[in-house]
Amino acid sequence: MTHGIRTDSHSPYAEGGGDWRDTAVRYALVPLRVFLGVTFIYAGLDKLTDSAFMKDSGSGSIGDLMRTVRDSSAIPALVDLAVKNPVGFGYAIAFGELAVGIGTLVGLFTRLAALGGALISLSLWMTVSWATEPYYYGNDLAYLMAWLPLVLAGAPVWSLDAVLRSRRRQRAGGYGY
Repeated sequence: MTHGIRTDSHSPYAEGGGDWRDTAVRYALVPLRVFLGVTFIYAGLDKLTDSAFMKDSGSGSIGDLMRTVRDSSAIPALVDLAVKNPVGFGYAIAFGELAVGIGTLVGLFTRLAALGGALISLSLWMTVSWATEPYYYGNDLAYLMAWLPLVLAGAPVWSLDAVLRSRRRQRAGGYGY
């Protein structure tokens, strides 16, 4: 019984066999996972280690950045929340980026991590890069779009999610979908 999963040689879920296209389909999201995971880990660490960033005010501070983008933001109320406690907001973004990056890179709760990454990217697009013209010069929208395939597909290979799924399947007698 296959529970609706194709097992012929043209399926990306086939065990062995198949051609190079099947392999490409199975592993297509791995480079995206690595790029987004490493990038978000780096972004989080960069914020945490930048002494100027984690301050209420001053050149390069999260506080000054939020006050600067407030009037050009699509959601000024969100920026107002950040301005109430910019350092807390900075730490929340930095630790959020770290959690998202690590989860994505190792493939643990990948869909949830990708949703977190998409929400971070969405919030940054609607606040920090909203006024960028033309819109495609702002990178936050591109990151938002890059997260969506991982939200939809997760990490079916080379991931802790795949290991956990395999263990559940073994415990359930091979049908743990």
